[in-house]
Amino acid sequence: MREQLRISGVPESVIDDAVLILSELLSNACRHGRPLGDDLAGDGDVRAAWRVDDRGCLTVEVTDGGGPTRPVPATPSVTAHGGRGLNIISALADDWGVRDGFRGEVTVWVIVHKDVHAEAAAERRDDFVSRVAAPPVADLAGLDFSDALDELR
Repeated sequence: MREQLRISGVPESVIDDAVLILSELLSNACRHGRPLGDDLAGDGDVRAAWRVDDRGCLTVEVTDGGGPTRPVPATPSVTAHGGRGLNIISALADDWGVRDGFRGEVTVWVIVHKDVHAEAAAERRDDFVSRVAAPPVADLAGLDFSDALDELR
């Protein structure tokens, strides 16, 4: 996939995001979706595809046999082991959605525009870094963990 996208003129930052997006889509399809029927995919799995259109938009999509719920972004707790995939996709993509297909198939598609993506992605990453950065050490000075640790002994 990477080499074919490079040949198509897709910038490396877009390719990196597309690979992460594809990984999330495939993980979600395997975890939440049913396999495609044997007559559709040949082996009962999921189907992944990508294309670059005339406008320079990269579309990545994954199709599975549908699941018990619709793909929607979740609001996981801080300690949750999952539930962040579509939020990651929303942060990286210019647009995404869900399309119903033949025999219950569900396709999640994601568009990343190669011409405007690099600058917007840099801004999103900078914003993300500022939101998840550790607080300054001075902000932790008033915390005293010794009492809590004494209770554990």
